[in-house]
Amino acid sequence: MAEPLLCVSALSKRFGSLVALSDISFNLEKGEVLGFVGRPGAGKSTLLHLICGMIAPSGGEIVFNGQRVNFSSPIQAWRQGIQLVHQVPQLVDQLDISTNIFLGREISKPMQFGIPDWERMYWRAQELLVDFDLPASFLRERTANLNNEHRQIVAITRALCSPCRLLLLDEVLSALSFQHQQVMLERIKELAEQGVSVIISSENLKHLFSVTDRMLVLYEAAFSSDRRTAECTPRDIVELIVGTSDREQVTPIIWALESYHAAQRQTEELHRGQATLRRNLETQDSLNRQLIERLKVQVEASSRLTTALQETQRRLMTEREEERKALARELHDQVIQDLLSFNYQLEETESGSVSAEEQAELAAIRNGIRQVVIDLRQLCSDLRPPTIDNHGLATAIRSFAQEWAERNGMILKLDIDPDLGRLPEAIELSVFRIVQEGLNNIRKHAAARHVQLTLERTPVDSLLVRLVDDGQGINAPPDLASFSANKHFGLLGISERVALLGGTMEVGSHRSGGVTLQVEIPSPYPSA
Repeated sequence: MAEPLLCVSALSKRFGSLVALSDISFNLEKGEVLGFVGRPGAGKSTLLHLICGMIAPSGGEIVFNGQRVNFSSPIQAWRQGIQLVHQVPQLVDQLDISTNIFLGREISKPMQFGIPDWERMYWRAQELLVDFDLPASFLRERTANLNNEHRQIVAITRALCSPCRLLLLDEVLSALSFQHQQVMLERIKELAEQGVSVIISSENLKHLFSVTDRMLVLYEAAFSSDRRTAECTPRDIVELIVGTSDREQVTPIIWALESYHAAQRQTEELHRGQATLRRNLETQDSLNRQLIERLKVQVEASSRLTTALQETQRRLMTEREEERKALARELHDQVIQDLLSFNYQLEETESGSVSAEEQAELAAIRNGIRQVVIDLRQLCSDLRPPTIDNHGLATAIRSFAQEWAERNGMILKLDIDPDLGRLPEAIELSVFRIVQEGLNNIRKHAAARHVQLTLERTPVDSLLVRLVDDGQGINAPPDLASFSANKHFGLLGISERVALLGGTMEVGSHRSGGVTLQVEIPSPYPSA
């Protein structure tokens, strides 16, 4: 059996009394892609920094390519073929991009060692950047003028400009656009096929499941699990990350929402406790001072967890909308157009010299194609309503509501504030999905005949959405668990979106029967 490229044994790191990493051991084969996952602060970046020599370990050993190594700097690691791309790119702002890429790694002219061959380096940089759709003039730009995404692309290109045996990626994909993330994921697969080993630290499980062979889970600075990607699910990894094996939760969304709200409540309680201790600080001894410091650490950790959970949900929703938009465009621009072309060809054939029986068959086929096109256009509209991009939220909801009422045989009364105005794209999409899921939930569960939908801008510039039906109503105020138990996944999705928008949601029965769903989103309007 071939010797592993990298062997890490009992690796630990302490900063004074703080344990940043404890007793980590794993192997990495040549051409293997390994993912590091864990909560913020679990030690992922520390482990990468130890491997590349940025910091020295407090214990344990690293064996690279069959030899025990103790790198004192990243330069030593680079000379052995280990490259690290930081989460925050380390570039020289005063220099242009081409110089930054090859700084300290210049290519010399043939037979003239020590004299940089800038033309050759320029063309090499262009080759590396071609997949990112950046023009040649980009290389002459000063690094100080770049946005965060372009800075990260430069840092990635710098790592790939020279031969590499082990590539370390520390949360680098989060700064890239969706398109460039896909480019980078494909580049990782190509490197692995060429025998380059890759370790990637990321909070995006979708990325890790698409490229990794294994995943190393860290929990509170210690080793938690080493899993083969093909033999586990995202739910398995999430449970390891958060340190719970409770599999009775119905959906990962319920887990995320309940964890987010629980963490938020815990943070508020800790803040109140911290304030009480501070008021009594003058009468407390040194032990109480230590308790305050511990409490501060807990507050910060809880706040980071709350933020991470919220950001994860936003990222998932954004990616979901992008996928819906891409699928709708593909169906409209390719599948529907191909069907219309086939229908036109059949129409020409039908107008030719064919028998009456054949004409009837062709007409039936064309009618079938027309019905498929109608169904596909409806599917495209559900995936991504075209009116919302071109005409805004109010027009999109009017169009959807009218079509929904006709399709389901219900009477729907619309009351949309004429001063509703335009909102940021992400908020308009979220509000549209709230209305869409609310109406579909009425169709599935309410047994209603009449529905009233209200959208209005309140005097304090919040956005109010209200859905009222005359259906069978509900017996008691619902919670997240009852949403799932009664298969009201539409209400669950609405509550998720409302929480991420910082809004409030109320669900209850009214006197005349049926259900009232009211959502209020605070200050979604851009400031003047």
